[in-house]
Amino acid sequence: MYKFSVTQLFRKPCKSIGLLSISVALMFPQFSYSAEDLPVLDLSIPLRLDFSGFWEKDFRRSDNWEDELNRTMRIRQEAAARQQSSPSSGLGVTLPPISVGNVNLGGSGRRTANIVDLARLAEYISRQSTIEIIQTRNEIRVKREGDADLVCGMDYGIMQTFSNEHGVEVCGWDGQQLIFQIMLPGDLVVAHRFTVASNNSSLNLVTTITSKNRESFNLIQAFNRYDTPSAPFDCEQTLSRGIVCSQSGAGR
Repeated sequence: MYKFSVTQLFRKPCKSIGLLSISVALMFPQFSYSAEDLPVLDLSIPLRLDFSGFWEKDFRRSDNWEDELNRTMRIRQEAAARQQSSPSSGLGVTLPPISVGNVNLGGSGRRTANIVDLARLAEYISRQSTIEIIQTRNEIRVKREGDADLVCGMDYGIMQTFSNEHGVEVCGWDGQQLIFQIMLPGDLVVAHRFTVASNNSSLNLVTTITSKNRESFNLIQAFNRYDTPSAPFDCEQTLSRGIVCSQSGAGR
């Protein structure tokens, strides 16, 4: 039986170390990069969570506007009673109603929307069951069927997206939450607050409608990510027959 000490083992040169170094060098060759080859990261634009994708409303986790209205009415019953008993400064003056979509707000001699008006407006604004969000390094766009897109930049600070006789819209970021605020005629304010899960699997949207008298109504919507189905037809441009379409998967 051979006997050796630990010190004798380390005194002997290990030829395998040199062979290992050569093998590593062959497996991982060294690359040289110039400054022009390296990507440039614009630190002035913050990194945001990924909101992009197709989103479908989860009705089980979303507020029902009528249930939320009843809950709000119960909570504010006393305040509403006091407000109804107080004299209105607009008595005897007929003002035209404010219309948003198919919802009329504040007609018949009053210009301030009550909680029922706000709830109906929130239900109308939140009528879409699906939304699509497109996000790049510099811009995020929320596409809603039947409504104008909500578009915002990715920078810090508040950004005004449009301003005309119908209202003013601004947007911005509160941490990783995306916020849009629309000021409508009659001192109505509509706010949308988007929050996405860190794994990009679910999306929450809180819509808040606020009136001139500081009455407000909140509606929470929950969305789940879904994959869009493939198109039922495949189309291609041909020189002889123009655009030719065939059913997807035919002949497979």
